[in-house]
Amino acid sequence: MLASTIQKELALMMMRELNDPRLPQIVSITRVKVSNDLSVADVYVTVMGTQGQQTAALNALKHSAGMMRSKLTKALTLRVAPFIKFHLDEDLKKELAVLDLLDQVAKENAELDRKRAEAGEPPPQ
Repeated sequence: MLASTIQKELALMMMRELNDPRLPQIVSITRVKVSNDLSVADVYVTVMGTQGQQTAALNALKHSAGMMRSKLTKALTLRVAPFIKFHLDEDLKKELAVLDLLDQVAKENAELDRKRAEAGEPPPQ
């Protein structure tokens, strides 16, 4: 519950209040994990762009983490908000790579089926 609230608040802050030129137009918060003692919020983001643009955006977010933490304390009416640690979400990259591979396999299978059909071979069972 707290993690999803933090995710929403941070997304709004990033959209409305961060004017860092290192941040591209599209930075998505994919998930937030809050430690059991509520002292740390690990915020996972995806950034569209090159590796260099992603690193620059991550550095910009890390630079503004203190300001966002202060605003988060007020927005959530908490006595103390968790420290915010930003991370690039590598899981999404892995998922996209797997989907690309599956798509490639499907295309190759379709091509093999087409060639077999042209040769008059029965489909494999």
